[in-house]
Amino acid sequence: MTAQTTTTAVELQDLPVGQRSLVRRDWDAATALHDADNIIEASRIADAEAPEGGYGWIIVPACFVMTWWIMGVSYSWGINQAALVHRELSSPATLSFVGSLAAASISIYAIINARLIRLMGLRNAALLGILLIGSGQFLSSFCINSIGGLFVTSGVLTGIGQGFCFMVASVTPAQYFSKKRGLANGIVFSGGAFGGAVLSLVMDALITRVGPAWNFRIVGLAAWLSGLPAAWFIKERTSLPKVVFIDWRLFKESRFVIIFVAAGIAVFPLFVPPFFLPLYTHSLGLSSSTGAGLVAGFNFASAAGRILCGFMGDKIGPLNTLFISVSLSAISVLTIWPVADTLAPLIVFMIINGIANGGFFAIMPTVVGNIFGSARVSVVMGMVVTGWTGGYLMGAPIAGYILDAYGGEEGGFRAYRPAIFYAGSMSVVAASLVALVRLRINKNLLGSL
Repeated sequence: MTAQTTTTAVELQDLPVGQRSLVRRDWDAATALHDADNIIEASRIADAEAPEGGYGWIIVPACFVMTWWIMGVSYSWGINQAALVHRELSSPATLSFVGSLAAASISIYAIINARLIRLMGLRNAALLGILLIGSGQFLSSFCINSIGGLFVTSGVLTGIGQGFCFMVASVTPAQYFSKKRGLANGIVFSGGAFGGAVLSLVMDALITRVGPAWNFRIVGLAAWLSGLPAAWFIKERTSLPKVVFIDWRLFKESRFVIIFVAAGIAVFPLFVPPFFLPLYTHSLGLSSSTGAGLVAGFNFASAAGRILCGFMGDKIGPLNTLFISVSLSAISVLTIWPVADTLAPLIVFMIINGIANGGFFAIMPTVVGNIFGSARVSVVMGMVVTGWTGGYLMGAPIAGYILDAYGGEEGGFRAYRPAIFYAGSMSVVAASLVALVRLRINKNLLGSL
């Protein structure tokens, strides 16, 4: 306890009881403001010392490879899902839970992972994460006839690994970049989109030629062979600060609460297109390779969106870029997908929605770092990502249950429309909340924020 704190405690005892709570409240507010000023100053110093490159250009490709496996496996799950549905293992809604559980693990364990990563170090966390991702995929090869086994392997094991790698990829570039942080994050998270694109095509070919079991085995081995060397190159420029699991004071800041809620809602529709495009194309009478090609195209567009939005975040501000990204997602889902009954409009939808989808993931770490300070980016990012749990876990399955309620695969492409409108409406709400926090911070629409 500091001398100042001790003095204040003594002074409180001399006041009437009715006044003590008022003084304590003012004291707590002043202390919180002082702590916030310290965080801002620490962030300013850390940003000023960032080399804007150097070893950071080793960190970027290393994190790129990690996000390749973090998001690539999740974004290509629709290929596995379609193959397992056709094998009659289970329904689309249930199988989408497996892919959603892996993605949701990024959120479920975010706060815990932020603390564990500080204890074990970024490199060790990255190595453990890749080891678990590869193990989850490899062991899934023995569970293609067991939905429960897939929940454990492709869901839990893969998901825990993705959670470790996601936090490492989100936190590390901020130590090396300040002015170029948006671009660095954009390149890093474009790895997930490229991974989803390539893996979608590779998985479709592997399933056709060697079957689902060997598909899982080959993907697991590839994750180990490429991911473990990349993880070894992860290096901290500065030690991660000792921080609490949750900074509860952030919930007193309206801008944090709105961003927390907006991001949580925005995640609900993000996995609906990649999970259901293969089944949707099948309902139109198109081949499985066409579905895989659309998912691959979606992911290539997502990669472009991540780099583009990262660049835009440095130019027009991360919040402005986030609003554009979520708005494009809503517009594409509500106006293009419902009438896409041929390949041409599906391609248009795939490109626009992929760009918007990728932009969201790429710009969020920059939004967090710029608004709340790079000195506490790991804590705030952990809290924000934890808020994605519901969307990660339930977003695609809700669409699957809606699809089942309106006829399922046998109902034709029109049976997908209620699920599509559900996804689009969630994006509209998220975009509205991002606009609200943008205007609360700065009503100047032309300002960079």
